[in-house]
Amino acid sequence: MTTVAYQGEPGSNSATAAHALYPGSGELACTSFEQALDAVTLGTADVAVIPVDNSAAGRVADVHHLLPESGLFIVAEYFLAIRFDLMGVPGATLDQVECVRSHVHALGQCRKVLLAGGWRTLVSDDTAGAAREVAELGDPRHAALAPPAAAGLHGLQVLRTEVEDDPDNTTRFVVLSRDAAPAPDLGEPTMTSLFFSVRNIPSALYKALGGFATSGVNLTKIESYQIGAGLNASRFYVEIEGHPDEPPVALALNELRFFSSEVRVLGVYPAHPHRLES
Repeated sequence: MTTVAYQGEPGSNSATAAHALYPGSGELACTSFEQALDAVTLGTADVAVIPVDNSAAGRVADVHHLLPESGLFIVAEYFLAIRFDLMGVPGATLDQVECVRSHVHALGQCRKVLLAGGWRTLVSDDTAGAAREVAELGDPRHAALAPPAAAGLHGLQVLRTEVEDDPDNTTRFVVLSRDAAPAPDLGEPTMTSLFFSVRNIPSALYKALGGFATSGVNLTKIESYQIGAGLNASRFYVEIEGHPDEPPVALALNELRFFSSEVRVLGVYPAHPHRLES
């Protein structure tokens, strides 16, 4: 049986994504992203399901710093529609609510209902964990913003459904494994994720990325971040449409390597159907 590690508690969005990807599998709930990645590295889990960005809140903090150092590889991606319910203890009413608990990202994705209610907010480590905290408190003045599954798990009453600001709110998850397992080049839509650092020469980034433009390869994402606390060159995370064995992609990667001090392919995996639909 496959064991899936994820950050959060049962009933969280990460748990929902893990169940959708690996139904009936064993699960390992972790308190942090580092713990989830370490579980795969050490063999406690077979794969980790990790959120990388959200359509409303942007990229998930710290993940892109952790991935290159983890030694793991992306083998799949998954897009999950995000839904939040406002839930409280049995018998509670909206009029009684004074404080709402949730993860900081969830609070940011449900600003409208929070402003309308005028409630005080408290940040929890996890959305499902916020539901557990409300259940443990047993106080009708406290409510949680959490995925719908959390209400049933913790015996809470849903006070208001689907309170997210954006009905199209979506989080993208990646599946990480110890083995690279690149998808074969079968002509199907494929994504390639990689990290690179440019050489210390003028216009290095412009030249490094020029190959993608001249080869007609679409970059769907490019993000930069500093390595360490000094003023060293930035590291870049890039996602492209295509397989490294396709001639245009191979040409673009060759040019990237010429102007870079480091290029590391993090994963070659099938594009999720959500990309094609949108």
